[in-house]
Amino acid sequence: MMLRRGFILFLPRLVGLLVVACCSMSIVYMLACTPKGDNQQLSLPRVHSPTAKEGYEAILQEREEQHRNYIISLKKQIAQLTAELQGRTEQLKNMQNQYPDSLDIQLDHSKPEKAQANLLAFLRSQVDKAEVHSGVKLSTEYAAVPFESFTLQKVYQLETGLTRHPEEKPVRKDKRDELIEVIELAVGSLNKPDGVSKAKPHVYTASDFVEGIYRTEKNKGTLYELTFKGDAKHQFKKIVLFRPFGPVMKVKNENVNMADTLINVIVPLAKRASKFRQFMQNFREMGIQQDGRIHLTVVYFGKEQMNEVKSILENTSKSANFKNFTFIQLNEEFSRGKGLDVGARFWKGNNVVLFFCDVDIYFTAEFLNSCRLNTQPGKKVFYPVLFSQYNPSIIYGDHDSIPSLEQQLIIKKETGFWRDFGFGMTCQYRSDFINIGGFDLDIKGWGGEDVHLYRKYLHSNLMVIRTPVRGLFHLWHEKQCLDELTPEQYKMCMQSKAMNEASHGQLGMLIFKQEIETHLHRQKLSSKKT
Repeated sequence: MMLRRGFILFLPRLVGLLVVACCSMSIVYMLACTPKGDNQQLSLPRVHSPTAKEGYEAILQEREEQHRNYIISLKKQIAQLTAELQGRTEQLKNMQNQYPDSLDIQLDHSKPEKAQANLLAFLRSQVDKAEVHSGVKLSTEYAAVPFESFTLQKVYQLETGLTRHPEEKPVRKDKRDELIEVIELAVGSLNKPDGVSKAKPHVYTASDFVEGIYRTEKNKGTLYELTFKGDAKHQFKKIVLFRPFGPVMKVKNENVNMADTLINVIVPLAKRASKFRQFMQNFREMGIQQDGRIHLTVVYFGKEQMNEVKSILENTSKSANFKNFTFIQLNEEFSRGKGLDVGARFWKGNNVVLFFCDVDIYFTAEFLNSCRLNTQPGKKVFYPVLFSQYNPSIIYGDHDSIPSLEQQLIIKKETGFWRDFGFGMTCQYRSDFINIGGFDLDIKGWGGEDVHLYRKYLHSNLMVIRTPVRGLFHLWHEKQCLDELTPEQYKMCMQSKAMNEASHGQLGMLIFKQEIETHLHRQKLSSKKT
């Protein structure tokens, strides 16, 4: 009886202990099932609450739902990664099929190291196919892929797209990010220790960047050539990078010393003494005073105005203490090709950079460095695209408001255009010019000889660097369309003259000038009445 009574008294305590044990086990289970990093805290119902059971069931159901969603999310990510991997595999298989002979790309996923090596070999083969180390033979002048030049602030472009701006601050994010990435990579490469020199290395920054050129060949990749300031005056660092539609690869890192690189500027001339005087002012400031590593060769045709031209040359020589010039006189009809050819062959010194120039050209000392950096004997010739000036009288209106020549030389669509159809201004080493055969001397007068020489270089293994440059300008002068021309030639001449006079917008303002003035007059009368 006493035992039964004691059991009855102990039973409530046992039930209470079992309830506490169950609650403890539930808490431990929920803590163990909670994913790591989940900071969400769940409020547990109190043990003695009448809804404790329903609360625990709700919590367990919610936790189960979270795990189910988590598993579904993982499955989606796995499916996306699988699809992306399959897409990449298909792309690489297409590459393999496209180049079955030149490269054997085997994407064996069981051997990732071999697959990576084959892929790297493919990317390097893209460098070999592009014009990085040497030029390739091209069929016509239209086959050459031009470069575009850039600085830290601006891009000078031929394919202007809808903006029609010959220069722009890159507003497109992809272009801006691309060039920033390339400059940063070049700076990082220049600052890597070479392990050879014990001297304290020069630390390069983006401010040391001088200029760069780049072009994209759609079936190969993008080639970048960047020039940085060197350790001393007239010394530069040049780094070549290539993006084979993949990571940028360093191709070359070399020192370029231009301290002793002489440029022979060759100018063919007949009459035009006043233009020659203007040319010599530019030559003296940029060539003699700022650059100093320059020679001038003037090939003069005929005798009319010859003494005036020689006097201008001699006065500049005396006032600037400049002796590096040659004057050659030819008693024959003017031929630009003949004059340049004679001037190039007359040189008897060491191999020299030749800059074929006209008397109506303005250049900067910066351009002369570009001329040196983009030529290499047996390797490269330079065909810059110059900026052609519009008629200042149309651009600025009243004659009294026309600014000085230096202030006019601004690269904007209102002031001029890239003369991408002209091939007359070019830089090359004399040895390359002689080896290619020089000019066609059967061509008389102006025109034709420059394209003929350009095609010779394109048909050779020399690399032709074609890019717009910001330091070379064609000064506006009136174009004469002679009466002896045929009606078709005269029409073409007038079209060319119109293109050199002003932009489409400015010519439109001239055409509708009367209509505009009538509108302004009406507006003036209307304002007086009110």
